[in-house]
Amino acid sequence: MVRRSRLLGTADCAFPVRWSLVNCGILADAELRPPTPSPKIMVMAPSLPQFTVDDLESFPDDGNRYELLNGLLLVTPLAGLPHQSVASVLTMALGRFLENVPGIRVWAPGVVQIQPNTHLEPDILVGRMPQVAEWEAVREHWLAVELSGVASRIYDRRYKRDAYLQVGVKEVWLVDLESRGILVSRPEGPTDEPHEDSVVWHAPDGRVLTIEIPTLFRGLPG
Repeated sequence: MVRRSRLLGTADCAFPVRWSLVNCGILADAELRPPTPSPKIMVMAPSLPQFTVDDLESFPDDGNRYELLNGLLLVTPLAGLPHQSVASVLTMALGRFLENVPGIRVWAPGVVQIQPNTHLEPDILVGRMPQVAEWEAVREHWLAVELSGVASRIYDRRYKRDAYLQVGVKEVWLVDLESRGILVSRPEGPTDEPHEDSVVWHAPDGRVLTIEIPTLFRGLPG
């Protein structure tokens, strides 16, 4: 399930436009009066709608990416040409490297699903093929890759990266399309280790893959 739409993103937050009355815990689309200086007033953030994995089945198949993180609906924008170009180059490199490794697969995009309320879709996922052909049955997630543009950068770094690490993904790459670098995070640390020239990944069978980062962006404008 890969569905994409607009993401409401600012320098400090990233919440879905679908819920237009909520913007980082405050009401949006309303004229707010200056706060009244009174110790008796307590400002409460409105509660966000909560969803389950099963609820995703009722969403329209409109090409949007709808994800859940602990029940919170997250919506990311349609991937642009640079995003898709870099993803395809990296997917092919990982696929060639792992083509003779039994049971290990590269999915682009993939799904990390934990019932009842977490459903994340990394741009690239490396894991072990389960006996049952369902995303929920995948229990070994070796690498999750997110390509971060302007709209998704805050969301990927502040929320999605930590979620992957918490559910047991062994390594997370955040590919920044603007700076053209890769941030690498692992459960045991470090977090957001920057790489500009090359990045190394250790496969489950002990082999090492080195990705020359500039080759991912070769031929792209800018």
